[in-house]
Amino acid sequence: MSRLRILIVDDERILARSIKLFLEEQGHEAEAANDGERALELLEKLRPDLVFLDLRLPGLSGLELLKRIRAHDPAIVTVVMTAYGTIEGAVEAMKLGSFDYVTKPVDLDELRLIVERAQEDRRLRQEVRYYRDREARNFDLALVGRCPAMQKVLADIERLASLDDAPPVLLTGETGTGKSLVARALHARGRRSRGPFIEVDCTSLPPSLVETELFGYEKGSFTDARESRIGLIEAAEGGTCFLDEVGDLELALQGKLLRAIDERTVRRVGSVRDRKVDAWIIAATNKNLAEMLAAASFRKDLYYRLAVVTISLPPLRERKEDVELLAAFFLKRYSAKYGRRLARVSPAALASFEGYDWPGNLRELGHSIERAVLASPADASELDAAAIGTPAKHGAAVRDEASAAPPRGLSLADSERAMIERALLEANGNQTRAAQLLGITRDTLRYRMAKFRIAP
Repeated sequence: MSRLRILIVDDERILARSIKLFLEEQGHEAEAANDGERALELLEKLRPDLVFLDLRLPGLSGLELLKRIRAHDPAIVTVVMTAYGTIEGAVEAMKLGSFDYVTKPVDLDELRLIVERAQEDRRLRQEVRYYRDREARNFDLALVGRCPAMQKVLADIERLASLDDAPPVLLTGETGTGKSLVARALHARGRRSRGPFIEVDCTSLPPSLVETELFGYEKGSFTDARESRIGLIEAAEGGTCFLDEVGDLELALQGKLLRAIDERTVRRVGSVRDRKVDAWIIAATNKNLAEMLAAASFRKDLYYRLAVVTISLPPLRERKEDVELLAAFFLKRYSAKYGRRLARVSPAALASFEGYDWPGNLRELGHSIERAVLASPADASELDAAAIGTPAKHGAAVRDEASAAPPRGLSLADSERAMIERALLEANGNQTRAAQLLGITRDTLRYRMAKFRIAP
Protein backbone atom coordinates (compact mmCIF):
# COMPACT_ATOMS: atom_id res chain seq x y z
CA MET A 1 0.00 0.00 0.00
CA SER A 2 1.09 3.59 -0.62
CA ARG A 3 2.41 5.93 2.04
CA LEU A 4 -0.20 8.43 3.24
CA ARG A 5 0.05 11.90 4.73
CA ILE A 6 -2.20 11.87 7.79
CA LEU A 7 -3.37 14.68 10.08
CA ILE A 8 -4.69 13.90 13.60
CA VAL A 9 -6.86 16.59 15.19
CA ASP A 10 -7.57 15.99 18.91
CA ASP A 11 -7.30 18.19 21.99
CA GLU A 12 -6.13 15.19 24.04
CA ARG A 13 -2.43 15.68 23.42
CA ILE A 14 -1.32 12.25 24.69
CA LEU A 15 -3.85 10.43 22.52
CA ALA A 16 -3.01 12.52 19.45
CA ARG A 17 0.71 11.82 19.94
CA SER A 18 0.10 8.08 20.45
CA ILE A 19 -1.89 7.87 17.20
CA LYS A 20 0.82 9.89 15.41
CA LEU A 21 3.60 7.55 16.58
CA PHE A 22 1.56 4.47 15.68
CA LEU A 23 0.89 5.73 12.16
CA GLU A 24 4.55 6.64 11.67
CA GLU A 25 5.48 3.09 12.71
CA GLN A 26 3.15 1.90 9.94
CA GLY A 27 5.21 3.90 7.43
CA HIS A 28 3.01 6.97 7.05
CA GLU A 29 3.79 10.67 7.45
CA ALA A 30 1.74 12.08 10.33
CA GLU A 31 1.18 15.41 12.07
CA ALA A 32 -0.97 16.29 15.10
CA ALA A 33 -3.04 19.40 15.84
CA ASN A 34 -4.80 20.12 19.13
CA ASP A 35 -7.42 22.55 17.84
CA GLY A 36 -9.24 23.49 14.65
CA GLU A 37 -7.23 26.63 13.92
CA ARG A 38 -3.92 24.74 14.00
CA ALA A 39 -5.48 22.01 11.82
CA LEU A 40 -6.41 24.57 9.17
CA GLU A 41 -2.80 25.81 9.12
CA LEU A 42 -1.50 22.26 8.64
CA LEU A 43 -3.91 21.64 5.75
CA GLU A 44 -1.81 23.91 3.54
CA LYS A 45 1.54 22.67 4.86
CA LEU A 46 0.88 18.92 5.00
CA ARG A 47 -1.74 18.56 2.25
CA PRO A 48 -3.04 15.41 3.96
CA ASP A 49 -4.61 12.41 2.25
CA LEU A 50 -6.41 11.43 5.46
CA VAL A 51 -7.62 13.34 8.56
CA PHE A 52 -8.59 11.78 11.89
CA LEU A 53 -10.82 14.36 13.53
CA ASP A 54 -12.22 14.58 17.08
CA LEU A 55 -15.78 15.93 17.09
CA ARG A 56 -15.31 17.73 20.46
CA LEU A 57 -12.71 20.46 19.99
CA PRO A 58 -12.12 23.79 21.77
CA GLY A 59 -13.04 26.80 19.67
CA LEU A 60 -13.84 25.64 16.15
CA SER A 61 -16.08 22.56 16.46
CA GLY A 62 -15.25 19.27 14.82
CA LEU A 63 -18.25 19.41 12.47
CA GLU A 64 -17.40 22.96 11.39
CA LEU A 65 -13.79 21.91 10.79
CA LEU A 66 -15.05 18.96 8.75
CA LYS A 67 -17.04 21.36 6.55
CA ARG A 68 -13.93 23.53 6.09
CA ILE A 69 -11.83 20.49 5.13
CA ARG A 70 -14.46 19.32 2.60
CA ALA A 71 -14.60 22.82 1.09
CA HIS A 72 -10.78 23.00 0.97
CA ASP A 73 -10.38 19.66 -0.83
CA PRO A 74 -13.21 17.11 -1.22
CA ALA A 75 -10.63 14.42 -2.06
CA ILE A 76 -9.28 14.39 1.52
CA VAL A 77 -10.57 11.30 3.35
CA THR A 78 -11.91 12.18 6.81
CA VAL A 79 -12.57 9.87 9.77
CA VAL A 80 -14.26 11.29 12.86
CA MET A 81 -13.54 10.22 16.45
CA THR A 82 -16.08 10.45 19.27
CA ALA A 83 -15.88 9.50 22.94
CA TYR A 84 -19.57 9.62 23.65
CA GLY A 85 -22.13 6.85 23.91
CA THR A 86 -24.32 8.13 21.12
CA ILE A 87 -23.44 8.30 17.46
CA GLU A 88 -25.61 11.27 16.45
CA GLY A 89 -22.55 13.41 15.82
CA ALA A 90 -20.89 10.65 13.81
CA VAL A 91 -24.04 10.22 11.71
CA GLU A 92 -24.09 13.95 11.01
CA ALA A 93 -20.42 13.77 10.03
CA MET A 94 -21.14 10.89 7.65
CA LYS A 95 -23.86 12.99 6.02
CA LEU A 96 -21.28 15.72 5.49
CA GLY A 97 -19.04 13.28 3.65
CA SER A 98 -16.89 11.66 6.34
CA PHE A 99 -15.45 8.30 5.24
CA ASP A 100 -15.94 6.53 8.60
CA TYR A 101 -15.94 7.03 12.37
CA VAL A 102 -14.26 5.43 15.40
CA THR A 103 -15.21 5.55 19.07
CA LYS A 104 -12.87 6.31 21.94
CA PRO A 105 -10.92 4.76 23.46
CA VAL A 106 -9.37 4.18 20.03
CA ASP A 107 -8.43 0.59 19.18
CA LEU A 108 -5.14 0.71 17.24
CA ASP A 109 -5.97 -2.44 15.24
CA GLU A 110 -9.25 -0.86 14.18
CA LEU A 111 -7.32 2.29 13.30
CA ARG A 112 -4.93 0.29 11.10
CA LEU A 113 -7.84 -1.36 9.25
CA ILE A 114 -9.48 2.01 8.63
CA VAL A 115 -6.22 3.37 7.22
CA GLU A 116 -5.96 0.36 4.88
CA ARG A 117 -9.54 0.91 3.70
CA ALA A 118 -8.83 4.61 3.21
CA GLN A 119 -5.77 3.71 1.12
CA GLU A 120 -7.88 1.44 -1.07
CA ASP A 121 -10.56 4.12 -1.40
CA ARG A 122 -7.93 6.67 -2.39
CA ARG A 123 -6.46 4.27 -4.99
CA LEU A 124 -9.88 3.63 -6.53
CA ARG A 125 -10.64 7.35 -6.65
CA GLN A 126 -7.34 8.00 -8.40
CA GLU A 127 -8.09 5.27 -10.94
CA VAL A 128 -11.57 6.65 -11.61
CA ARG A 129 -10.14 10.16 -11.98
CA TYR A 130 -7.43 8.87 -14.34
CA TYR A 131 -9.87 7.04 -16.60
CA ARG A 132 -12.34 9.93 -16.60
CA ASP A 133 -9.57 12.35 -17.52
CA ARG A 134 -8.29 9.98 -20.20
CA GLU A 135 -11.80 9.59 -21.67
CA ALA A 136 -12.27 13.35 -21.61
CA ARG A 137 -8.99 13.75 -23.53
CA ASN A 138 -10.11 11.12 -26.03
CA PHE A 139 -13.41 12.92 -26.57
CA ASP A 140 -11.62 16.21 -27.15
CA LEU A 141 -9.31 14.60 -29.69
CA ALA A 142 -11.67 12.16 -31.43
CA LEU A 143 -14.51 14.68 -31.79
CA VAL A 144 -12.41 17.11 -33.76
CA GLY A 145 -13.71 18.71 -36.89
CA ARG A 146 -13.30 21.79 -39.06
CA CYS A 147 -16.40 21.13 -41.15
CA PRO A 148 -19.59 23.06 -40.28
CA ALA A 149 -21.52 19.86 -39.50
CA MET A 150 -19.02 18.80 -36.83
CA GLN A 151 -18.81 22.31 -35.43
CA LYS A 152 -22.58 22.16 -34.91
CA VAL A 153 -22.24 18.75 -33.20
CA LEU A 154 -19.61 20.13 -30.82
CA ALA A 155 -21.75 23.19 -30.07
CA ASP A 156 -24.77 20.96 -29.35
CA ILE A 157 -22.68 18.87 -26.93
CA GLU A 158 -21.60 21.93 -24.97
CA ARG A 159 -25.14 23.38 -24.93
CA LEU A 160 -26.72 20.15 -23.64
CA ALA A 161 -23.97 19.49 -21.12
CA SER A 162 -24.63 22.87 -19.49
CA LEU A 163 -28.27 22.05 -18.71
CA ASP A 164 -29.25 20.92 -15.22
CA ASP A 165 -31.98 18.61 -16.53
CA ALA A 166 -31.34 17.86 -20.20
CA PRO A 167 -34.10 16.24 -22.31
CA PRO A 168 -33.68 12.90 -24.12
CA VAL A 169 -31.26 13.07 -27.05
CA LEU A 170 -31.39 11.14 -30.32
CA LEU A 171 -28.10 10.59 -32.17
CA THR A 172 -28.36 9.68 -35.84
CA GLY A 173 -25.74 8.73 -38.37
CA GLU A 174 -24.17 5.86 -40.21
CA THR A 175 -22.33 3.08 -38.41
CA GLY A 176 -18.89 4.22 -37.30
CA THR A 177 -19.58 7.97 -37.30
CA GLY A 178 -18.94 8.28 -33.56
CA LYS A 179 -22.39 8.15 -31.96
CA SER A 180 -21.04 6.31 -28.92
CA LEU A 181 -18.28 8.91 -28.55
CA VAL A 182 -20.83 11.72 -28.58
CA ALA A 183 -22.97 9.93 -25.98
CA ARG A 184 -19.95 9.53 -23.70
CA ALA A 185 -18.94 13.14 -24.24
CA LEU A 186 -22.42 14.33 -23.29
CA HIS A 187 -22.27 12.25 -20.11
CA ALA A 188 -18.71 13.25 -19.19
CA ARG A 189 -19.33 16.97 -19.58
CA GLY A 190 -22.77 17.11 -17.98
CA ARG A 191 -23.91 17.30 -14.36
CA ARG A 192 -24.28 13.49 -14.28
CA SER A 193 -20.61 12.83 -14.97
CA ARG A 194 -20.06 11.31 -11.51
CA GLY A 195 -22.91 8.87 -12.07
CA PRO A 196 -22.75 5.63 -14.08
CA PHE A 197 -22.70 5.48 -17.86
CA ILE A 198 -24.63 2.40 -18.94
CA GLU A 199 -24.35 1.52 -22.63
CA VAL A 200 -26.95 -0.87 -24.06
CA ASP A 201 -26.42 -2.34 -27.53
CA CYS A 202 -30.01 -3.15 -28.51
CA THR A 203 -28.81 -5.34 -31.41
CA SER A 204 -26.70 -7.61 -29.21
CA LEU A 205 -29.51 -8.59 -26.83
CA PRO A 206 -31.58 -11.66 -27.80
CA PRO A 207 -35.24 -10.63 -28.33
CA SER A 208 -36.35 -12.93 -25.51
CA LEU A 209 -34.03 -11.17 -23.03
CA VAL A 210 -34.33 -7.51 -24.02
CA GLU A 211 -37.17 -6.73 -21.60
CA THR A 212 -35.51 -8.33 -18.58
CA GLU A 213 -32.15 -6.76 -19.41
CA LEU A 214 -33.60 -3.27 -19.77
CA PHE A 215 -36.17 -3.31 -16.98
CA GLY A 216 -35.01 -6.08 -14.62
CA TYR A 217 -37.12 -8.78 -13.00
CA GLU A 218 -38.39 -10.01 -9.66
CA LYS A 219 -37.51 -13.30 -8.05
CA GLY A 220 -39.83 -16.07 -9.26
CA SER A 221 -41.17 -14.11 -12.24
CA PHE A 222 -40.01 -16.93 -14.54
CA THR A 223 -38.38 -20.34 -14.20
CA ASP A 224 -34.74 -19.22 -13.89
CA ALA A 225 -35.44 -16.07 -11.85
CA ARG A 226 -33.89 -17.33 -8.60
CA GLU A 227 -33.31 -13.79 -7.33
CA SER A 228 -34.41 -10.26 -8.18
CA ARG A 229 -32.25 -8.25 -10.55
CA ILE A 230 -32.26 -4.59 -11.54
CA GLY A 231 -32.38 -3.66 -15.21
CA LEU A 232 -29.88 -1.59 -17.14
CA ILE A 233 -32.06 1.54 -17.09
CA GLU A 234 -32.40 1.30 -13.32
CA ALA A 235 -28.64 0.71 -13.04
CA ALA A 236 -28.10 4.11 -14.68
CA GLU A 237 -29.66 5.90 -11.68
CA GLY A 238 -28.01 9.30 -11.28
CA GLY A 239 -26.17 8.89 -14.57
CA THR A 240 -26.81 8.18 -18.24
CA CYS A 241 -28.41 5.27 -20.09
CA PHE A 242 -27.22 5.10 -23.71
CA LEU A 243 -29.50 2.99 -25.93
CA ASP A 244 -27.45 2.21 -29.04
CA GLU A 245 -29.39 1.08 -32.14
CA VAL A 246 -32.74 1.86 -30.52
CA GLY A 247 -34.40 1.33 -33.91
CA ASP A 248 -33.94 -2.43 -33.44
CA LEU A 249 -36.27 -2.61 -30.43
CA GLU A 250 -39.54 -4.46 -30.94
CA LEU A 251 -42.76 -2.42 -30.91
CA ALA A 252 -43.98 -3.82 -27.60
CA LEU A 253 -40.76 -2.79 -25.87
CA GLN A 254 -40.86 0.62 -27.53
CA GLY A 255 -44.09 1.31 -25.64
CA LYS A 256 -42.57 0.28 -22.32
CA LEU A 257 -39.51 2.43 -23.03
CA LEU A 258 -41.73 5.42 -23.81
CA ARG A 259 -43.46 5.05 -20.45
CA ALA A 260 -40.10 4.80 -18.67
CA ILE A 261 -38.94 8.04 -20.30
CA ASP A 262 -42.18 9.96 -19.82
CA GLU A 263 -42.81 8.96 -16.20
CA ARG A 264 -39.19 8.33 -15.16
CA THR A 265 -40.20 4.96 -13.77
CA VAL A 266 -39.50 1.33 -14.58
CA ARG A 267 -41.50 -1.75 -13.72
CA ARG A 268 -39.52 -4.94 -13.42
CA VAL A 269 -40.82 -8.10 -15.07
CA GLY A 270 -43.08 -9.86 -12.57
CA SER A 271 -43.59 -6.75 -10.42
CA VAL A 272 -46.71 -4.67 -9.79
CA ARG A 273 -44.74 -1.70 -8.46
CA ASP A 274 -43.15 1.16 -10.39
CA ARG A 275 -39.70 2.32 -9.36
CA LYS A 276 -38.52 5.90 -9.80
CA VAL A 277 -35.39 6.24 -11.92
CA ASP A 278 -33.45 9.45 -12.50
CA ALA A 279 -31.38 8.70 -15.59
CA TRP A 280 -30.60 10.72 -18.71
CA ILE A 281 -31.73 8.80 -21.80
CA ILE A 282 -29.57 9.11 -24.90
CA ALA A 283 -30.53 6.96 -27.90
CA ALA A 284 -28.78 6.32 -31.20
CA THR A 285 -29.63 4.69 -34.48
CA ASN A 286 -28.17 4.28 -37.97
CA LYS A 287 -31.59 3.49 -39.40
CA ASN A 288 -33.90 5.87 -41.23
CA LEU A 289 -36.56 6.37 -38.59
CA ALA A 290 -38.72 8.42 -40.97
CA GLU A 291 -39.07 5.35 -43.17
CA MET A 292 -39.73 3.18 -40.12
CA LEU A 293 -42.47 5.57 -38.98
CA ALA A 294 -44.12 5.34 -42.40
CA ALA A 295 -43.90 1.54 -42.24
CA ALA A 296 -45.30 1.56 -38.68
CA SER A 297 -42.25 -0.34 -37.41
CA PHE A 298 -41.28 2.45 -35.01
CA ARG A 299 -43.70 4.23 -32.68
CA LYS A 300 -44.34 7.87 -33.53
CA ASP A 301 -44.85 8.84 -29.89
CA LEU A 302 -41.49 7.31 -28.91
CA TYR A 303 -39.77 9.00 -31.83
CA TYR A 304 -41.14 12.42 -30.89
CA ARG A 305 -40.12 11.85 -27.25
CA LEU A 306 -36.58 10.80 -28.14
CA ALA A 307 -36.12 13.42 -30.84
CA VAL A 308 -36.63 16.45 -28.56
CA VAL A 309 -32.99 17.09 -29.42
CA THR A 310 -31.48 15.35 -32.45
CA ILE A 311 -27.76 15.39 -33.22
CA SER A 312 -26.90 14.16 -36.72
CA LEU A 313 -23.34 12.94 -37.24
CA PRO A 314 -22.00 13.38 -40.77
CA PRO A 315 -20.31 10.47 -42.57
CA LEU A 316 -16.58 10.82 -43.10
CA ARG A 317 -16.99 11.16 -46.89
CA GLU A 318 -18.79 14.46 -46.24
CA ARG A 319 -16.06 15.85 -44.00
CA LYS A 320 -12.88 15.19 -45.98
CA GLU A 321 -11.30 18.32 -44.49
CA ASP A 322 -11.24 16.49 -41.13
CA VAL A 323 -9.42 13.37 -42.35
CA GLU A 324 -5.97 14.87 -41.68
CA LEU A 325 -6.87 15.80 -38.08
CA LEU A 326 -8.43 12.40 -37.40
CA ALA A 327 -5.56 10.52 -39.00
CA ALA A 328 -3.10 12.41 -36.78
CA PHE A 329 -5.19 11.51 -33.71
CA PHE A 330 -5.34 7.80 -34.55
CA LEU A 331 -1.65 7.75 -35.48
CA LYS A 332 -0.71 9.19 -32.08
CA ARG A 333 -2.97 6.70 -30.27
CA TYR A 334 -1.70 3.56 -32.02
CA SER A 335 1.94 4.64 -32.17
CA ALA A 336 1.88 4.96 -28.38
CA LYS A 337 -0.02 1.69 -27.99
CA TYR A 338 2.45 -0.34 -30.05
CA GLY A 339 5.63 1.50 -29.08
CA ARG A 340 6.34 3.06 -32.48
CA ARG A 341 7.91 6.42 -33.26
CA LEU A 342 5.63 7.44 -36.11
CA ALA A 343 5.41 11.21 -35.97
CA ARG A 344 3.28 11.96 -39.03
CA VAL A 345 1.30 10.53 -41.92
CA SER A 346 3.20 10.70 -45.19
CA PRO A 347 1.75 12.97 -47.91
CA ALA A 348 1.12 9.94 -50.14
CA ALA A 349 -0.74 8.12 -47.37
CA LEU A 350 -2.78 11.21 -46.53
CA ALA A 351 -3.72 11.66 -50.20
CA SER A 352 -4.82 8.03 -50.24
CA PHE A 353 -6.92 8.51 -47.12
CA GLU A 354 -8.51 11.73 -48.44
CA GLY A 355 -9.33 10.09 -51.77
CA TYR A 356 -11.31 7.24 -50.19
CA ASP A 357 -14.99 7.43 -49.22
CA TRP A 358 -14.68 5.51 -45.91
CA PRO A 359 -18.00 3.62 -45.87
CA GLY A 360 -17.05 2.42 -42.38
CA ASN A 361 -16.40 6.03 -41.30
CA LEU A 362 -14.28 6.77 -38.19
CA ARG A 363 -14.13 3.13 -37.18
CA GLU A 364 -12.74 2.08 -40.54
CA LEU A 365 -10.21 4.92 -40.57
CA GLY A 366 -9.02 3.97 -37.09
CA HIS A 367 -8.65 0.30 -37.97
CA SER A 368 -6.83 1.14 -41.21
CA ILE A 369 -4.30 3.31 -39.41
CA GLU A 370 -3.85 0.71 -36.66
CA ARG A 371 -3.12 -1.91 -39.33
CA ALA A 372 -0.69 0.44 -41.06
CA VAL A 373 1.11 1.18 -37.77
CA LEU A 374 1.56 -2.53 -37.12
CA ALA A 375 2.84 -3.09 -40.67
CA SER A 376 5.33 -0.22 -40.53
CA PRO A 377 9.04 -0.88 -39.79
CA ALA A 378 9.95 -0.45 -36.13
CA ASP A 379 12.32 2.45 -36.95
CA ALA A 380 9.94 4.30 -39.29
CA SER A 381 9.26 7.96 -38.52
CA GLU A 382 6.22 8.43 -40.75
CA LEU A 383 3.22 6.32 -41.67
CA ASP A 384 3.32 5.06 -45.24
CA ALA A 385 0.04 3.40 -46.23
CA ALA A 386 1.69 2.01 -49.36
CA ALA A 387 3.21 -0.70 -47.17
CA ILE A 388 -0.19 -2.35 -46.83
CA GLY A 389 -2.15 -0.80 -49.70
CA THR A 390 -4.97 1.71 -49.61
CA PRO A 391 -8.23 0.97 -47.83
CA ALA A 392 -10.01 0.83 -51.18
CA LYS A 393 -7.72 -1.97 -52.35
CA HIS A 394 -8.55 -4.03 -49.28
CA GLY A 395 -12.25 -3.73 -50.03
CA ALA A 396 -11.66 -4.65 -53.67
CA ALA A 397 -9.64 -7.71 -52.60
CA VAL A 398 -12.57 -9.03 -50.61
CA ARG A 399 -14.97 -8.45 -53.50
CA ASP A 400 -12.58 -10.08 -55.98
CA GLU A 401 -12.22 -13.09 -53.74
CA ALA A 402 -16.00 -13.26 -53.29
CA SER A 403 -16.54 -13.32 -57.07
CA ALA A 404 -13.88 -15.97 -57.71
CA ALA A 405 -14.93 -19.56 -58.32
CA PRO A 406 -14.58 -21.78 -55.21
CA PRO A 407 -11.93 -24.53 -55.20
CA ARG A 408 -13.02 -27.88 -56.61
CA GLY A 409 -14.86 -29.95 -54.01
CA LEU A 410 -15.91 -26.93 -51.91
CA SER A 411 -19.69 -26.71 -51.44
CA LEU A 412 -21.69 -23.56 -52.08
CA ALA A 413 -22.50 -23.32 -48.37
CA ASP A 414 -18.82 -23.63 -47.42
CA SER A 415 -17.88 -20.99 -49.98
CA GLU A 416 -20.58 -18.59 -48.75
CA ARG A 417 -19.52 -19.06 -45.14
CA ALA A 418 -15.86 -18.43 -46.04
CA MET A 419 -16.79 -15.27 -47.95
CA ILE A 420 -18.76 -13.91 -44.99
CA GLU A 421 -15.97 -14.72 -42.52
CA ARG A 422 -13.38 -13.06 -44.78
CA ALA A 423 -15.51 -9.93 -45.14
CA LEU A 424 -16.06 -9.71 -41.37
CA LEU A 425 -12.35 -10.16 -40.79
CA GLU A 426 -11.50 -7.45 -43.30
CA ALA A 427 -14.10 -5.13 -41.75
CA ASN A 428 -12.78 -5.80 -38.22
CA GLY A 429 -16.18 -7.15 -37.19
CA ASN A 430 -18.12 -4.13 -38.52
CA GLN A 431 -21.23 -5.77 -39.99
CA THR A 432 -22.31 -2.75 -42.02
CA ARG A 433 -18.88 -2.49 -43.62
CA ALA A 434 -18.75 -6.26 -44.26
CA ALA A 435 -22.18 -6.12 -45.91
CA GLN A 436 -20.97 -3.29 -48.14
CA LEU A 437 -17.92 -5.30 -49.15
CA LEU A 438 -20.16 -8.23 -50.09
CA GLY A 439 -22.77 -6.05 -51.84
CA ILE A 440 -25.66 -7.10 -49.57
CA THR A 441 -27.72 -5.41 -46.86
CA ARG A 442 -26.77 -5.65 -43.19
CA ASP A 443 -30.02 -7.52 -42.44
CA THR A 444 -29.13 -10.08 -45.12
CA LEU A 445 -25.67 -10.44 -43.63
CA ARG A 446 -27.13 -11.00 -40.16
CA TYR A 447 -29.48 -13.65 -41.55
CA ARG A 448 -26.56 -15.44 -43.22
CA MET A 449 -24.46 -15.20 -40.04
CA ALA A 450 -27.28 -16.79 -38.05
CA LYS A 451 -27.74 -19.45 -40.74
CA PHE A 452 -24.08 -20.46 -40.62
CA ARG A 453 -23.79 -19.85 -36.88
CA ILE A 454 -21.09 -17.23 -37.28
CA ALA A 455 -20.64 -15.37 -34.02
CA PRO A 456 -20.69 -11.53 -34.17
